[in-house]
Amino acid sequence: MSGNTKYIFVTGGVVSSLGKGIAASSLGLLLKQRGLNVVLQKFDPYLNVDPGTMSPFQHGEVFVTDDGAETDLDLGHYERFTDKNLSQKSNVTTGQVYEAVINREREGGYLGRTVQVIPHITDEIKTRIMRAADEDSDIDIVITEIGGTTGDIEGLPFLEAIRQLSFELGKQNVLYVHLTLVPYIKAAHEIKTKPTQHSVRDLREIGIQPDILLCRSERPLEDEVRNKISLFCNVEKEAVIEALDADSIYEVPLRFNKEGLDKIVITKLGIDCNEPDLSQWEEIVRRIKAPSEVVEIAVCGKYIHLVDAYKSIIESFIHAGAANAVRVNIKWVNAERVEEDGATECFAGVDGVLVPGGFGDRGIEGKILAVKHARENGIPMLGICLGLQCAVIEFARNVCGLDAGSSEFNPDIEHPVIDLMLEQRSKSKMGGTMRLGSYPCEIKKGSLAEKLYGSLKTSERHRHRWEVNNNYRKILSENGLIFSGLSPDGNLVELIELQSHPFFIASQFHPEFKSRPQKAHPLFKGLVKAAIEHSVSPAGKVRQKMEQDK
Repeated sequence: MSGNTKYIFVTGGVVSSLGKGIAASSLGLLLKQRGLNVVLQKFDPYLNVDPGTMSPFQHGEVFVTDDGAETDLDLGHYERFTDKNLSQKSNVTTGQVYEAVINREREGGYLGRTVQVIPHITDEIKTRIMRAADEDSDIDIVITEIGGTTGDIEGLPFLEAIRQLSFELGKQNVLYVHLTLVPYIKAAHEIKTKPTQHSVRDLREIGIQPDILLCRSERPLEDEVRNKISLFCNVEKEAVIEALDADSIYEVPLRFNKEGLDKIVITKLGIDCNEPDLSQWEEIVRRIKAPSEVVEIAVCGKYIHLVDAYKSIIESFIHAGAANAVRVNIKWVNAERVEEDGATECFAGVDGVLVPGGFGDRGIEGKILAVKHARENGIPMLGICLGLQCAVIEFARNVCGLDAGSSEFNPDIEHPVIDLMLEQRSKSKMGGTMRLGSYPCEIKKGSLAEKLYGSLKTSERHRHRWEVNNNYRKILSENGLIFSGLSPDGNLVELIELQSHPFFIASQFHPEFKSRPQKAHPLFKGLVKAAIEHSVSPAGKVRQKMEQDK
């Protein structure tokens, strides 16, 4: 371990969903902009080995890293805020910890000793916290977010581990940041500090004294409230940081900086560094908050009851909107509803369509209808992963005249234009067995893809098992489908597009995982630009008038 590495632990109290991930990401950005080398981690207290097999309705999006790890969606925030690619080392679950300890015990690694939560589980947690600095001596700060809330029984081993690290590494090398709720009670016209007091009390009973409190509130904290929190939580008044609700998550780092968060952190850790350069970030926030126009793009998915299932897509539209000086209003369209009500009704008035990824056959015909509607009506369309597969199926059916489908949904389909990869046919376990992580893609010269990327090569992240069936590539291309992106060996289809369409492109990979507020992804940026052009085109104006007449 680097002797200079400092460790910051972000915990949460009172209720979940307060925004620990955004808080950790914001702090990471502020420290990075001071010239420090920062890496972030998320420790989740559930027994699943990773979120890969968890329902999107329960867990939200599964974020995939370059090295193919299926991780928590907070890693997406970490990457977007710090513009740094993370790895499997940045997301750890209770399942991974126990699996490692039990496997070691089965192999005789503990030499017959009784294996217990303390010290064996906590030692494994500490090892995983510190391994980023162990393997990279240039890391200045490791920020580790502990999932869940203080008092959760499943989170206790993690809290005990980070308590021990302060003792082992020295208090000067460890900092505890606690995010808590300071609610406003309308009936009493008062901000209440008791939930924060109780949350901090629970942490102190475990042996952790927070150094900094991030107080999530919908109302500004008056001096009287800060003084009270400081006194009863044993935290300096200057370290009681106001975390007000913000219109955009990208405002949060600027607000924390104004509150002096990063200055307090470096002072407490004894770090000598530069003032942060936030000029680029201020410009990003300005562009997000001051769009000149609005476009509406439909996302036709099957997990829309929990929009966190499409978190990176939402953020990618924010980035692409800012790059095009517009705000993107997302119209959430349930793919099953398209099957019932028809595409014309479901997509009335939209300037673009995005068909995202997913698993299973539910809503598939609705997604295929969405693609058909966009293709036939000249509406800009982007397909992602399963969206590409639906586009290929739709084209095979309605242009090539084939009884086509995917073997994922119908093993007996006459023309499986989407089929399982050969190396996947022997797989029995679900978790971590897909084509995962970044793979290179070679782009066809003169294609829309080349125009968008400005290059003939790219590398993008994947999460899927089924691929375009190469046996059908000839008939599809003869009828006008362009395979504009292929794997270097030419065996796997990565991008498809249509030449006789204003904007129709689909990717087998997930471009949303690499979009950044500093640089919108080319495919999203292109879709939004095409949606703007469509909204002011003769067809778009006719559509708008029809909507007004209704």
